[in-house]
Order: sequence, then C-alpha cells, then structure tokens
Amino acid sequence: MEGNMRKIGITLLTAFVGGAVAIGAYKLLEPTSLSGLSLDERQKVYFTNNPSDISSSTGAPDFVQAAAVVSPGVVHVRTTYNRSRSQAANDPFGDMFEDFFGRRQRSTPNPNAPAPMGKGSGVIVTGDGYIMTNNHVVEDAEKIEVILSDKRILEAKVIGRDKNTDLALIKINTSNLPIVKLGNSDDVKVGEWVLAVGFPLTLESTVTAGIVSAKSRQIGILAPEVDRRNYDPNNPPTNSSIESFIQTDAVINRGNSGGALVNTRGELIGINSAIASQSGTYEGYGFAIPVNLAKKVMDDFLKFGEVKRGFIGVTFQELNADIAKELKLTEIDGLYVNSTLEGGAAEKAGIKKGDIIKQLDGQEISSSARLQERVGTMRPGDKITLGVLRDGQIKNFNVILKGNEATKLATSNKEVSEVMNNLGATFSPLTDAAKKKYGITSGVVVTSVAAGKVFDMYDMPKGTVITSVNGKGVNNNDQVVAALKEDSKMITLQGFVPDGSRFRVTFPVK
Repeated sequence: MEGNMRKIGITLLTAFVGGAVAIGAYKLLEPTSLSGLSLDERQKVYFTNNPSDISSSTGAPDFVQAAAVVSPGVVHVRTTYNRSRSQAANDPFGDMFEDFFGRRQRSTPNPNAPAPMGKGSGVIVTGDGYIMTNNHVVEDAEKIEVILSDKRILEAKVIGRDKNTDLALIKINTSNLPIVKLGNSDDVKVGEWVLAVGFPLTLESTVTAGIVSAKSRQIGILAPEVDRRNYDPNNPPTNSSIESFIQTDAVINRGNSGGALVNTRGELIGINSAIASQSGTYEGYGFAIPVNLAKKVMDDFLKFGEVKRGFIGVTFQELNADIAKELKLTEIDGLYVNSTLEGGAAEKAGIKKGDIIKQLDGQEISSSARLQERVGTMRPGDKITLGVLRDGQIKNFNVILKGNEATKLATSNKEVSEVMNNLGATFSPLTDAAKKKYGITSGVVVTSVAAGKVFDMYDMPKGTVITSVNGKGVNNNDQVVAALKEDSKMITLQGFVPDGSRFRVTFPVK
C-alpha cells in the first residue's frame, strides 16, 4: 500500500513539474513585444499557439476546411470620401481591365447627398490588427472602417500605401483576432485549386472556388497617372509599377478587392486585385498580387514606414519570334537589354546593351513580369546573379541592387527629356496584354500631353498608342528617340487613338 502511494505521489509530482516547466518555457519563449518582427515571425508566434492541421484536398475537391479557417480572417473594408473628391481619369484600357472596388458611378456632385462611400475587402495577417488590402481600396479615404466576422465595426488607420504594387497595410486597435496563414506564392502551380474569399457586390462574406489559370500576368493597370497641368518635361514620370499577377477563374467581383486568394490548405497565396471584364462584373478571369511580393511590401511598411525598392538599372523588352525578327536575332526567348543606366547596378556589374537576360539566381526568366516580381521582393544592397546570353554563351553577372537613384538616373537623360519636351508628350511601354488586344508586336502608350505642343496640335490625346516612329517599331523612350533620328526633316507616327481607330500622321521637324 505504501509503495502504491509513493508511486502515485511521484507521478503527481512529475506531472506538476512537467506542467510548470511547459508554462515557464512558454512564458520564456513568448515575446514581450511584437515590435520589430516581420509578418512571417509574427505568424509563427500565432500558429505555434494555434496549430492548424489542414492538408491539401485529395480525390474529389473539398474546400470545407479551408473555407472555415480562412473566412473569419477576411474582413469587409468600408470607406468614406469627401464629396468633392476628384475622380481618377480613365485608364486607356479601362474598358478591358476593371478593378473591382465597389465605387459609385460618376455623377454631378450633389451638396445635399450623403458622403460617397466605397467597399472592399481585407486580410487579417496578425492577431493585433494588421490587415492587408489594396491601395485603391483605401486611397484618398477620409474614414476607413473594418467590419469583422463577429460584426464588430472598428475604425482603421493607414500604416502604408504603395501605388506601384496596389498594396496597402491598415491597422485596427484590438487583439486576439483570427488570422490567415501566409503561404508561398513561388510554389503555386498552374492548374491547382484555389479559393477567393471576400465581400463582392452587396453580399456578405463569400467563398468561390476555381483554379490558377496562369502566373506572372502583366495587364497594364498600374501605370502611373500623369497630371498634365503639373507636368515637368525635365523630370518626366517613370513607370516603377510591378505587375506579375496570379490569374484565376474563381468567381470574383467588385468588392472582392483586397480579399484573399488561398490554396486548399488555407494558406494565403495572393491578394485579389483586378478582373478582366468589359462589363465591370466577372467574365472569367481575376488577378491577384502574389503574397511573396505583398509580404515584402508589408514588412517594409513595418520596418521603414515606406517601400524600399531595389533596381537593376536596365531597360529591356520581352523577346518573342516577331520582336526577334525586328531586332535581327535568332534567340526568341528572354529579355533583350535595350540600355543600361549610367552608374546603375547592371552597368557596374558589366551588363551591356544587346545582352539577353535568361536567368535570375539560376532560375529561368523569360517574362518581364516574372523578373519584376522577383526583384520586387528585394531591397537596395541585395545581391542577385543574372545569367545573360552574350556571344552565344551564358555568362553570369553579380549585381548589387541600387535604390531610388536608379529611377533618378533614368529620368536624367537630357536627350530623352528634350525630345519629350518638344513633342509635348510622355510615353510608357505598352503591356503584352494591350499588344495582344491590338494585334501588334510593338508600341508605347501616351501617358501625358502638354497643351499647345505637337501631340496636342495633332489631336493625339493621352491613351494614344504609338506603334512606330519613322517606320521603326518602338517599345520604350530610348527607341522613340533613336527612331526620330532616322529622318532629320519629317516625322511620321503610326498607331491607334484611344477608341481603337488607326492613324498615320506626318509633320515637319521644327
């Protein structure tokens, strides 16, 4: 009897000590503050204490578990605007690509009408209230409210916004929130099942399913708007936008903007951002920002208060059979280097005009969107290795990315600035999607027109597409300038005006 009592006592003591050690270890490991931690680190703390055992669906698709675990972490974002808020100008390809932020229709302002409102979605990524969403959901909002799954309404503040990626980080003051687990968008495969979760149209939380139909899509919706009244020809705008969307056929609509695209394990792989539509509602394809890019942007907001971008310092165009023929190349795959920026990272590494970028850190790179996405996850000072085809051989160049000085170098080209000033217009490269729309292989889009200058006089407005200058196909500013040198007396431009009508205009050089 005494022996049994001793065994029971030892067992109880062991259990007590074990429990105390476990509690002590948890308190020892538990951070006193989340300040300074990245999103990944914050999520590890959360999921250490809240383990999830969702596994990928096998056999017949079953999304019940993923939908149940993700839905509480996706919120409704409601915004209020000033009555006099100016409406953004239409994108030249706005009829083809619509965001699905539920904004009101443009109309004559009524001073007695309620303040205009908008709606979108957001994804909770930390238990203390950090929420990922789209920049266009919260841009210019006077008031931002977040409606949680438990129906609480909390006011949010903007931590950071980035137009170049259409991402924003907002914060609500609360704790113990359900969060969505961050996945790895590099692992996403075309054909895999995904769920889109958000607040479309006037509906409550909605889950739809589909597959990943493509990756690294560039659709041309993030090119910067240019204010023609404040246009400075000596400092023309540059297009630093990053578009490398995950394309899905999961049904998404206006109001889904900023919502979650997740895999069948309930992991966030993208932030829903846009749809391809001629009607403004779902017609088959939606586009999400890869979560790896989103994580980097959000971490920059947390650590620096702004986005830290690394730049290679090159201008390039994506090769295909038609472009290779124009350039008299035999290689039809890769990124052809049109120019390197003086003093830029690429030039210092030894990369030259005419090189063809084929690899980044040993991985094949054949699309500009993919290169921009990968570099977009890096910061100034980071090192990359570019595999470049030169003289029939792949040569590796170690490149140390530079910061914003790269864009300043890009806009300091006096020759380009002088030509743009004389024409009274600025240009951005035409996206692959727009080229397919018009059935062309080259082109630049006019991003601004100065009053009284050549483009204004010949009625070529913003949104006009220039396919050739003096018979030469053009894809960027450098090619426009080079083509203008082909004829010292006359200039001939060909292309499309915004309504799709073709034009050809010839005028004398002044």
